[in-house]
Amino acid sequence: MSVTVRPAQVSDLDFIVDCNTRLARETEDKHLDPAKLRAGVASLLAKPDKGRYFIAELDGGPAGQIMFTSEWSDWRDGFFWWIQSVYVIAAARRHGVFTELFRHVERLARDDASVCGLRLYVEHDNQSAQRTYRRLGLDTTRYSIMELEFSPRNAHKEAPHAQAR
Repeated sequence: MSVTVRPAQVSDLDFIVDCNTRLARETEDKHLDPAKLRAGVASLLAKPDKGRYFIAELDGGPAGQIMFTSEWSDWRDGFFWWIQSVYVIAAARRHGVFTELFRHVERLARDDASVCGLRLYVEHDNQSAQRTYRRLGLDTTRYSIMELEFSPRNAHKEAPHAQAR
């Protein structure tokens, strides 16, 4: 079985949306808004400065995806590439698809002098993914990720504790 990796194209939109839908369900039991997901993927495909998707093909057919976005590090005077939206279809797992996707992005990053490293986040309980990532040279950091996610309804409202009394 032969794995090749190529940049995603607009024609991959349906495949990427399907992979992201499955990814959210399998890893977080989360059901994404299909219209919002489709718009988000289409936006990134149209504007590569937001990030880039790559598609793995196994024996000529799409088998997996990987995406990265950039984060500037003033401490390192360089960009970290955040690996996101990693998904390999069930039939293609254990055939080296993810390894090829990861190595492809790693090679691009190492060849770009502005990139200082790769980062990704993984569910605490996903031991299988963590083992895979360690085999590829990644390690846990001292940091935990925290977030404040805004829903569309209140994205522009002040936080309750910040309102004037």
